[in-house]
Amino acid sequence: MNRDESKTVSAILGELSNTSHVQVRSSTELAAHVSEAADDEDEKRTGNGQGPLRRRTEYRAVRNAPRSLTLTPWEVIHAIGLGAASARQGAGRGLAEHWGSLRYIQALEANQGDYLQLSSEGRDLLRFYKATQSGEIGTGFASLLAEKLVRSRYPAHSVSVIPADVALKAGWTLRSASGTGARPEPLQRRPHFFVEAWQPGQPSKVLLVSSKGTHSSVQQVHKQLSTASAHVESVHIGPYGTVPYLLIGTEIPKKESLALHILEAPGTTVLQPSGETAEADLNLTLDQENRVADVVRQAEQERTTVPGFQVLPESFAWFSIVLARTEAATLTAFTGGGKPVAQYLTKEQGQRHFQHDVHANTDRLRDAGHRIHDIDFVGTDHIYRLNGTRVEAFSGLEKSLYMHLHNGRVNEYRHEVHERRDQWPSRATAKEWSAVSIRADGTVLAIRLQEE
Repeated sequence: MNRDESKTVSAILGELSNTSHVQVRSSTELAAHVSEAADDEDEKRTGNGQGPLRRRTEYRAVRNAPRSLTLTPWEVIHAIGLGAASARQGAGRGLAEHWGSLRYIQALEANQGDYLQLSSEGRDLLRFYKATQSGEIGTGFASLLAEKLVRSRYPAHSVSVIPADVALKAGWTLRSASGTGARPEPLQRRPHFFVEAWQPGQPSKVLLVSSKGTHSSVQQVHKQLSTASAHVESVHIGPYGTVPYLLIGTEIPKKESLALHILEAPGTTVLQPSGETAEADLNLTLDQENRVADVVRQAEQERTTVPGFQVLPESFAWFSIVLARTEAATLTAFTGGGKPVAQYLTKEQGQRHFQHDVHANTDRLRDAGHRIHDIDFVGTDHIYRLNGTRVEAFSGLEKSLYMHLHNGRVNEYRHEVHERRDQWPSRATAKEWSAVSIRADGTVLAIRLQEE
C-alpha cells in the first residue's frame, strides 16, 4: 500500500485546503530557448516540405512576473472544472466533464517546502493518462496565473478567463464543412483563452493565452512554448499582430515540484468600437454568424490575406457581447447546465445540446442550495465514493448572481459581481465543508464527507 492509499479520506480532503506554492519562471534566457526551439522545428518542417509555421515572435520575459503562485490544490481543481464545463459544451457533456476534475483530488500534494508536486497517486499513469493529465493540469494553472497577472495590472477591473474555442464558434466554423476534411493549419492552431479585463460601461481590455503542459524535461517546455507561439498567431483583434498574449507552459516532473514557465508580448488591446461610445448591451441574444476565416496582413504597401480569425474595430461591440455571454454560459454550465446555458450559446457553440435539462451522469440539476460562509449558493451536488467512502461535492453560483444569469441579465450580473469583486471570503474551509474555493466570479466549489 502506498502512502496515498494509507491516508484516510478525511485527511485527503483536508489536504485540499492547504496553501501551497508553484514556481513561476520567466526570463530572457527562456525566450531565447523558445526561439531556438522554434527555429529547430521550422527547419525540420522545411526539410519535410511543410514550410515554417506562422508565429508571433515578439515574446519576452514577463515584466514584474511573480516568483510563485500561491494557492490550494482545491483552487486548481475549481479552475479545471470551470474550464471543462465550458470547453466541452459542443459535445453536450459540460457538467459530466466538469465533475471529471475531481479525478485530481489525490494527484497533487505539497512537498516539505510547501511547493506543489505530483503525489504517488498522480504519478500512477495507469489511472491518470499522461497527455490528459498534463493538458488539464496545465490549463488549470495557466488560467489561474493569467488571471492573477492581469488582475495585478488592472486592479480596478474585474478579470474573466474565457475559452477561446467556444467564443470563436459564435462567429466562425472551426471545422470543415463536412466535419472531417483538413482545414488550413493556422485554423487548427488556436489559443486556449481570451483574458478580458473589464469594468461595467467601459471598453474591455483583452489578451490571448496559449497554455501547454508536459511531464517531460524543460527542453520539452521550450518546444511546447514555440508551438504555442503559432497558436496565438491565428487570432488577431484589431490590426494584424497587435493583440498582446501570454505563453504559459506547466512543467510537471515526476518527483520534483511543478513550475510554470511564462512569456508575453506586452501591449494593450481595447475593445473600443470605432465611432461609438455607447456601452454594448450584453443582454442582447446573438445570432450565429458565418464570418470568413481570413486575416488582413499589411506589409508596407502590400496588403494580403492569410487564414485566421480577425476581429476588426467595427466588430468590437459584437465581440464584447460574445465574450460576456460565453462567460455566462460557462458559469451556468458550472451550476448545472440545461436551458439557462442554451440561451447564451449560438448554434455552432452547441446551443442544441442544452435545450433540455438533461446531462450525462447526473439527474439532479440546480436543485441544491447551500449556505457557505453566510452566503447562499445555488447549484448541483455530486455524490460519489472516494476510496470506498461517500463524498459530496457541490458546484454553484451565489444566489442573486445566479438569478441574474438564469433570467438572461448579463449586464446586471456584471454590475453586481464587479461591485463585490473584493468582498468574497478567502478561507479555504467552512463549517461542515473540508475544502472550499470561492472565485471572484461568484462561483463556489466545495467538498465534504457525506454521512452514510
